[in-house]
Formats: sequence, structure tokens, C-alpha cells
Amino acid sequence: MTNSAVTASAAPLDVVIVGGGFGGMYATYKFREMGLKIQSFEAGDGLGGVWYWNRYPGARVDLPSIDYSFAFSPEIDQEWTWSEEFAAQPELLDYINFVADRLDLRKHFRFNTRIASAVWDEATQLWTLTTSTGEAIVTRYCVMATGPLSVPKTPDIKGYEKFRGEAYMAGKWPHQPVSYAGKRVGVIGTGSTGIQIVQEVGPQAGELFVFQRTPSFTMPMRNKKLSPDYVAEVKRNYPGLRASARLSAVGGLRPQSTRAFFSVPPETRRVLLEDAWNLGGLCMLGTFSDLLVNAEANEHVAEFIREKIGEVVKDPVVAEKLKPRGYPVFARRPCLDTSYYETYNLPNVHLMDCIEDPIQEITEKGVRLASGEVELDMIIFATGYDGLTGALLAFDVIGRNGQNLRDKWADGPKSMLGLGMAGFPNFFTTVGPNGPSALANIIHINENDVDWIARAITYMDDNGLCAMEPTPEAEARWMDQVREMAGRSLVSKAKTWYVGANIEGKPQGLTIYTGGFAKYVESCEAAAQGNFAVYSFTPRRAVAAE
Repeated sequence: MTNSAVTASAAPLDVVIVGGGFGGMYATYKFREMGLKIQSFEAGDGLGGVWYWNRYPGARVDLPSIDYSFAFSPEIDQEWTWSEEFAAQPELLDYINFVADRLDLRKHFRFNTRIASAVWDEATQLWTLTTSTGEAIVTRYCVMATGPLSVPKTPDIKGYEKFRGEAYMAGKWPHQPVSYAGKRVGVIGTGSTGIQIVQEVGPQAGELFVFQRTPSFTMPMRNKKLSPDYVAEVKRNYPGLRASARLSAVGGLRPQSTRAFFSVPPETRRVLLEDAWNLGGLCMLGTFSDLLVNAEANEHVAEFIREKIGEVVKDPVVAEKLKPRGYPVFARRPCLDTSYYETYNLPNVHLMDCIEDPIQEITEKGVRLASGEVELDMIIFATGYDGLTGALLAFDVIGRNGQNLRDKWADGPKSMLGLGMAGFPNFFTTVGPNGPSALANIIHINENDVDWIARAITYMDDNGLCAMEPTPEAEARWMDQVREMAGRSLVSKAKTWYVGANIEGKPQGLTIYTGGFAKYVESCEAAAQGNFAVYSFTPRRAVAAE
């Protein structure tokens, strides 16, 4: 299929896929192999999703490369070789392009194209999507593979557009190299992205000013090159590794334990924490089983990390400002670094405490704090994303009876399994806001969700059905389960994008399913039982005769 216009007068497509990241790529492959008429859309001019856009300095995955990859193709597992334990953005994009070429996916995508609206037609039981160029596409099914982190948050700082120096958004980084040498650089934001940027830019910049409001817990990544012998072992054992990942709570291979924190004596706990710190990666999170449900255990681990910060950062005042307090460790996204805390020992790096000395505005020359102006040559905004719902609410989605998705989600996202919503038939989402989302391996969630959608479409086609949606009762039961589990998790206790706290006016609350990937897969399977008994269906009818 070419990039020529698909108009409303053309025969309806079977599936329109929106998004060119991991989810959109797998959906495109899956539905093509089913023999369906498809068209995929991507806002950028290449595939990769977040890894296409996130080219900022130091961008790197925080899951093992062998795990953060497609699991559906044994051939690709054998043909691709990762060079590092935690791949950097260029290698991830190389992998994505390799898969796209290997599966011949690009011909199905229309690039540089956004969806402006999606409207359900009750008479025809079809969706009409309008693109940013005004073209109309008619389809039976919509699959929104837009991901939980695809809409960068515009900084809500007075004067944001006044600055006359170089200004960059981490989530929309230029494709050309950026030089920091001899420049006074400011970084606003110290989440996982800000941490990666600071440790990369600090040694290169003339001076670096890090504007921090809420410090993050970050642990050593301990990244390393993968030896040929280890790569060979992985490739021999990939089938078993993929099976283990699917059965795990995190949908991946990171370490996990059934050991409760207080089940072992203090001296043993200390040894285990020291081992996890020295091993690096997310070993710390997997050392004990109850760190996200037992506040007292969580605080012990948090204090251990604070001690480590104090050991690394030489200036005790700076070290204290870098120590996170007031929220549980791992309630914000767990961060991994290579030299973040060490960077603050450099004489040209300055930590600006924006709780003690708040940002007042961006000026033509830099950043004005309550104490005065910091003149800068460059500002890097690492201010995060409108997470989980941002991409789906960025355009009009109109379902049955003219209901706008924005109205349905006015008090927060509601769906069945994060896969679909009552009142919006045949409108599917992958890694939706009420599934495991950011709390599990996103690639494997995407694969699970696409496979489930494919199963649902096959069932409808085999049984003369043209539309499906969850019943309101089933959707409400799922949301009750999501909320009940969220109330028990410490993830809900921090002001993060997980709960919508980073966007002014956004409904607050943890709507991510916290029961783990394996339980989520079980729930998806249960929803498909009894011929999708918790869904309502519309029989196929002779629409043209009506």
C-alpha cells in the first residue's frame, strides 16, 4: 500500500493502526498476516515511537536489551545481536529499523500524518478517521497504538517562549548534533530523562545548572558490553526466556523475589541490598517482594539509597538536596544512571533547588528564580509527558450517541482491560491507561494486546458480527478492581505522571492496573472466555439496504 490518499469514497479498510512504535509495528504485522486490509499512520517520518523522538543526550533503555525487544519472532531473536546490556537510543532505533525491513512494514505506513478525529457511524457500523491534512479514511476497526508516553508536556512556566538562546524539548530532540562546549546550559526536570541528560551534558558544558523541584531515586545501571559467549547462550535459550517473561509480574526478566523484607534479619537485609546495589539495574526493586505494599519496608530501602547518595556526593549540602523524601521509593518511575550523583562533584555543575528558590519565569536571557536571574546560553526542558491519556485525548474520538471520549474520561480514564471502552465499539487501544502500562514490559504488553484484539476480530468475522464493545457492567467491574488494587499500592502515594499530577487540571488518581503482567494476561484470557461473554455484539447487517 502506498502513501497515496485513501478517501472516504474508497472501500472501507478492515483496520486502521495509529502509531509507529513497537505496538503499531506489531499490529501492522499481525493484521497484515491475517489477510486484513490495513493502513497505518505515524506522526513522525520514521518508525520507532518514543525511540524515534527521544534522541536527547544519554537516552538509553532501563530494561535489559535482550528483554526489551519483540518476543513474537524466533527468527528475529536469532538474527539480531545486542551489543550492550542496556541499549542506547541509536542501537534501539537500529533494531527497530532492522525489524521494519525484515518484515517489510514501512509500505503500510503513512508518515508525517496525524489523526485529527475519529467518528463512529451507527448506520454503517464504521469509523471515519480524518487526518491532519483533511483526508477521510473509513474502517471497520481502529487500533490506537499511541503508547503511554507520546505527548511531551509543554513546560507550564511563565515566559517559556521568551528565551532567545537555544531551547530544546527532550521529547522532541533535533536529529542534528548539539554542542554544549563552553556554554551555560540549564536543565529543567530531574526525572529519568533529566538524569540521563545531566550525566551526559555535565562533563561537556561550560557550566551546567540543574533546576530540581522533586529529586528522584536513581540507582546505578552498571551497564556493560555483552560478550559473544553470553549472546550465544541467550540465543540458545530465548524460547525459555520469553516464556518466563510472559509468566512474570513485570512481563520481563528483571530479578524478582518472594522474600518479604522483614522475613530476614537486618544484617541479612543489608547484605542483600549491598549486593543489589553492586549488581546494578533494577535488582534493588526485585530484592524483596513487598516494597510496593509495605511502607515501613519501603522506607528502609529508601534510607539505604539516601546513604549511598551521601557517600558519592562530596558536598553535604548538595547531597542532602539530592536525597528524595516525602514519597516512597519506586512510587516514581525507578531511574538508572551511570554517573548522575558523581556529576555533582564537577566544579562546573550547579544544583538549583527550586523548592527553596522557585522558578519565577523564563526570560530572554535565562531563568529567573526568586533569588535572581540565571543567564543561560541553552535550556533543555526535561519536563515529561502527558502520560497514559494524552495521545488519546489529543483529538476528537466520537462514539455511540455522539459521546466524546473526553467527556467519558472527564473524571479519569475508564476502559475494560485498557483494551476498549463501552460506547466506543471496535475502538481498541494497546497499552491502554487501565492495563499494566508503565509498570511492566511495554513491548510484551503490546504483543499481548494486539494478539487479543486479533482474536476478537477473528471471532467477529467467523460469527457474522460487525461490532463489539465491553458491557458497561464489565467495564465498571474492571475499574473497581483497578482502583481497589491501586489503593493498596504505594505507587499511588507520589505525585507523578502515573497519577496525572504533572498536568494542571488533569484528573488525579492511579488508573494503572497494579496486579502485574501475568495476572493481566489471565484477565484478558478470562474476558475472551464464553465467546467474549462480557462484551456486547452487533450482528452484521445489510447496511446498504437501510
